[in-house]
Amino acid sequence: MPKGSCLCGAIRYETPFALEAIDHCHCSMCRRSHGSAFATYGRVPSESLTFTTGRDQLREYQSSDVATRSFCGRCGSSLLYRHSEAPQFDFITVGTLDDDPGSRPRAHIFVGSKAAWYPIDDDLPQHEQYSPSTSD
Repeated sequence: MPKGSCLCGAIRYETPFALEAIDHCHCSMCRRSHGSAFATYGRVPSESLTFTTGRDQLREYQSSDVATRSFCGRCGSSLLYRHSEAPQFDFITVGTLDDDPGSRPRAHIFVGSKAAWYPIDDDLPQHEQYSPSTSD
């Protein structure tokens, strides 16, 4: 059962499912939100994600017409995002997990807007925009 938390530990969550469809997102919003070259997210069914502590500390920011990002109101850790076109899933920031996510990254997405200073040196597929199999 994957479990995770924010940096300060105020928010803790768990899900009985292994994360699936793990992608490295290089879009400018993810880069700014995480302060890094990319953000890594994995999805779980929305109804399976449980906040075991600190649900009241969770804050939301609608970063685009289709995405709402959730973070800890105390330490600022980015925890997940929700996409209006896939409301059945929550996309968890893999870096906040305490455990192995149960699967491995499958692709780099939005490489058309990746950081110019970051070379992608692995063999994962690269998609200029959203992965063609995001909705599966």
